[in-house]
Amino acid sequence: MQRQGPAGSAAIHFRAAGVILVLAHLLLVAWLTLRPLDVVWVTAANLEPLAGIKADLAMGPVEAARRIGEGLLLLAPLGVLLPMAGGRLTVSPLASLVRTIAAGALLSLGIELLQTGVPGRVLDVDSLLLNTAGVALAHLAVVPAGRARLRRKRERAAANSSLRSRGALRRDEASQGATPTIPRVGIAP
Repeated sequence: MQRQGPAGSAAIHFRAAGVILVLAHLLLVAWLTLRPLDVVWVTAANLEPLAGIKADLAMGPVEAARRIGEGLLLLAPLGVLLPMAGGRLTVSPLASLVRTIAAGALLSLGIELLQTGVPGRVLDVDSLLLNTAGVALAHLAVVPAGRARLRRKRERAAANSSLRSRGALRRDEASQGATPTIPRVGIAP
């Protein structure tokens, strides 16, 4: 059985919120990426890494920024939501990053593979790369600083509760008064 500690229920609520937000985000991503498109023709699948990004860059800076930004932002919230659903504060930053990137890459690969069966959608290896990079960037930008902040907050709360408990003991001891003595009883040798 795991001990919850002084902030146990808050950690449970934090994890539950993370799981709910991950599921909501994945539903939104599925709705955005797995809807059939009404198009006259479909380009061939892109299996050459960075070819689609080069083509986007050739279209001009505004269109390239829009298309590359869409790829980066699609799964980027998972970089924050997956560690939030895990709910760990004391974990190796590198292990957390690797786990989150692996989960993001697998989810992106799953989406790409599911898109092959949707009319108007094709497999694009560049979107897999951009989605994974977005997850990694979001994780690096938010999670280490957020965990450090939550650890400091937890340490302050623990220090304050220990000070309060020490103060309560001192007040209880002072309120009892002097130790009573029995008259005519000597001290043992």
